[in-house]
Amino acid sequence: MSFLRRRKVPKTQNLGPQEIEGEGEHGDMKTKPRPKLKEPKRWSCVDSCCWSIGCICSIWWFLLFLYNAMPASFPQYVTEAITGPLPDPPGLKLRKEGLTAKHPVVFVPGIVTGGLELWEGQQCAEGLFRKRLWGGTFGELYKRPLCWVEHLSLDNETGLDPSGIRVRPVSGLVAADYFAPGYFVWAVLIANLARIGYEEKTMYMAAYDWRLSFQNTEVRDQTLSRIKSNIELMVATNGGRKVVVIPHSMGVLYFLHFMKWVEAPAPMGGGGGSDWCARHIKAVMNIGAPFLGVPKAVAGLFSIEVKDIAIARAFAPGVLDKDVFSLQTLQHMMRMTRTWDSTMSMIPKGGDTIWGGLDWSPEGDFDCCARKLKNNDAQTADQSGKGSLGSTKRVNYGRIISFGKEVADIHSSKIERVDFRGAIKGDNLINTTKCDVWTEYHEMGIEGVKAVADYKVYTAGSILDLLNFVAPKLMARGDAHFSHGIAENLDDPKYEHYKYWSNPLETK
Repeated sequence: MSFLRRRKVPKTQNLGPQEIEGEGEHGDMKTKPRPKLKEPKRWSCVDSCCWSIGCICSIWWFLLFLYNAMPASFPQYVTEAITGPLPDPPGLKLRKEGLTAKHPVVFVPGIVTGGLELWEGQQCAEGLFRKRLWGGTFGELYKRPLCWVEHLSLDNETGLDPSGIRVRPVSGLVAADYFAPGYFVWAVLIANLARIGYEEKTMYMAAYDWRLSFQNTEVRDQTLSRIKSNIELMVATNGGRKVVVIPHSMGVLYFLHFMKWVEAPAPMGGGGGSDWCARHIKAVMNIGAPFLGVPKAVAGLFSIEVKDIAIARAFAPGVLDKDVFSLQTLQHMMRMTRTWDSTMSMIPKGGDTIWGGLDWSPEGDFDCCARKLKNNDAQTADQSGKGSLGSTKRVNYGRIISFGKEVADIHSSKIERVDFRGAIKGDNLINTTKCDVWTEYHEMGIEGVKAVADYKVYTAGSILDLLNFVAPKLMARGDAHFSHGIAENLDDPKYEHYKYWSNPLETK
């Protein structure tokens, strides 16, 4: 087997990735590199973003196409398939029963529910002529927060417009049909009245600037005169049928003031005569009437920390966050709302006689959290002698403001109080930084704040003294337009003044 040999591989067959080009001068072989294959392009973040945006846009356009292609009754069909047939609206039920429009209707909106628009402003409000500053989307609050506060604030001395600023109420039914998108006020009632035949000539929204004191709405805008003229016109154009008035919230107090004003002689009143209301008003249906005031008005004037602010934070967290007004959110809100004289109309009226004292109140034995007892529960409670009301902790509702939870619960004999009324306000400011927002607390100083806290508990009888100590300019304007007491003798001529007209405890 010696003739079998391993054959050598020629050089030209073992070049691998190279190619033969030719022979060199010395007989060696020249090679040319084979071109490398291109690597696939990597997927970058930009590609991912573009792909995501494309998918979202495609899905959006597809859903928009389906929405426009489906019949108008499809959403109602789906809702009825899930929850069953929807009940008829109240207006439709009344129309089926044969009811039709008869008496003209007047709506009187409450505080903060009416829209306000700009008619004249500072340079920062350029382009906002006749745009809503209050109500609607509140877009300008996000865009120009400090400018928004400046234009919604009133003069701290007069309670009227600051120089160079005119903000006026929106007119018509749109003034208070919706407070904000999705937050209706009068829209549902207007829609149901329209189903039985009402229209704009038989419905009237008595819009007014709810920031002003009631009498100042007549001084500045002649609002009371306009309401009088519109009611007279509606009665005359509807066959002499009297109007039905539906006030809401603070609008109840405002219309109470109007009814006294319209019958009072000029120039303080409207000069309509003592029988004007009887000749023009069929009925008044009050909704949420704060005739005796509301305790939360005290918290709003004292520190602006009220339930409504918490609700606003829940619905629109960005509105009152520090990003809008920096770190002085509540100070900006306090500076603005303390120029609104109308808020003082809802301070609790009647003092301790109506609202109670340190250890008693009219609703002292009422348990708002007690569940309804069933038959077995009632029998058990009777046998044991301890009902649900007896087992609950007594709440002192007469203590409207308490500095400390312990002070709010213990008996008044165990509370050590230092009267704040004669306290001297300190000269040293609480905060003297350039970024601080001025409020009337700056004039109190640390000594004044300490005196307020040392009094510990405030009832309706001492609330007015507290507000006079904390916000003297606010209360100076308020005392000229509102009263919160109980009349001793209604025949006294002093009760003919307009400051008593919105207090049912001091009017006939």
